[in-house]
Amino acid sequence: MILIAGLGNPGKKYAKTRHNIGFGIIDALEKSFDPAQDKEIILLKPESFMNNSGKAIQKALAYYKIPPENLIVVHDEIDLPFGEIRISKDSSSAGHKGVQSIIDELKTKDFTRIRIGINPKSKIKNPMPTGRQAKPKIDTSDFVLKKFSQKEEKELKGITKRAVEKINALLPSRS
Repeated sequence: MILIAGLGNPGKKYAKTRHNIGFGIIDALEKSFDPAQDKEIILLKPESFMNNSGKAIQKALAYYKIPPENLIVVHDEIDLPFGEIRISKDSSSAGHKGVQSIIDELKTKDFTRIRIGINPKSKIKNPMPTGRQAKPKIDTSDFVLKKFSQKEEKELKGITKRAVEKINALLPSRS
């Protein structure tokens, strides 16, 4: 069995925010799945807040007797440009509190992460600089709880489609 968990925050207030991109991708995956064919894949959107995701994920893994190495976590990544998708395994949280919560609860980082970039591409000074650049203009927690711009909203469908394709490529043959 495989557990695919999308990270986000529950409630309408957070529905279209950058932090909830993981939830959106889980919704898209669910639409593409066939319950008869995909019965070995569990999709999860924890009803806890992002920073406490680890408890719900740990409980789901234990209930279904799924080892952490069969966990795929889909989440926002402020250190990546908007729309960039990276897959990593057995890596640190890099400061992402939801991912750190999972690492803390599972006592391992041996799981796969689908990191979805949410940092806007900009020719002007980037509002959320990465690396050794100057300090951001706004607080990170405020930024991730903001809604996507209209331009970004238009691009989300393609980003979501690419993320679903990458996740499907990681799964055992579904023929």
